[in-house]
Amino acid sequence: MEHQLQLKRPLAFFDLETTGIQINRDRIVEISIAKANLDGTVEVKTRRVNPGIPIPLEASLVHGIYDEDVKDEPTFRMVARSLSAFLDGCDLAGFNSNRFDVPMLVEEMLRAEVDFDMKNRKLVDAQRIFHLMEPRNLTAAYQFYCGKELIGAHGAEADVLATLEVLNAQVKHYANKSIKDADGKEVFPIQNDMDKLHELSASNSIDYANRMAYNKDRVPCFNFGKHIGKPVMEVLKSDPSYYDWMMKGDFPMDTKRKLTEIKLQGFQR
Repeated sequence: MEHQLQLKRPLAFFDLETTGIQINRDRIVEISIAKANLDGTVEVKTRRVNPGIPIPLEASLVHGIYDEDVKDEPTFRMVARSLSAFLDGCDLAGFNSNRFDVPMLVEEMLRAEVDFDMKNRKLVDAQRIFHLMEPRNLTAAYQFYCGKELIGAHGAEADVLATLEVLNAQVKHYANKSIKDADGKEVFPIQNDMDKLHELSASNSIDYANRMAYNKDRVPCFNFGKHIGKPVMEVLKSDPSYYDWMMKGDFPMDTKRKLTEIKLQGFQR
């Protein structure tokens, strides 16, 4: 593989597969690097690592790497210095890399006690460029689906009428086109049916501020703070003061209401 990028120093494209998205507690299970050199050549290195903690099933279903696949692989600490050497003198690039991959890599290097110097590296994020050049807003959606320029954008009436037109056009554009879930399985086609469109639009959030969410087993869990990922009722039973802290804290009324509902339902069982 070759590239046509004009470089002053090597540019290392990299992507991480991890146990999750929490920088402080999750770990890398695979790293792949494509180093674009000044002479136009590309060196590719891919390495799986043992994270030292169980890989959650929901993460495995996304990247296809299970505990069994990495049980005999080295830990990140064992390969950190060789990875650092391979990336020495390189700028870094990726897709959503500035928000996730770079912070995760730096955190893992710190945990491995490797001096991974970031001071003079340039960081290039292809996702950021994509979003800047191809906006994902109502104006862009109106142009794409309806072929019209949105006049009076950000005025309530103009926006709401444009949104109606966009949804109407989406239903026609994607009529009976199927989508795939995280396992790659084909699921229901997009239809002119509000129940189906609701399922596509819905998230696993319990409250509108997303402070609590359902896990894969539909168990309410906290989605922030020191108890992130833990079942709400488990926390309320082991740390009763947490409920009082939230009720007195600067949380939306909807969040407090939903928390109270979960607490009452839990203690009635």
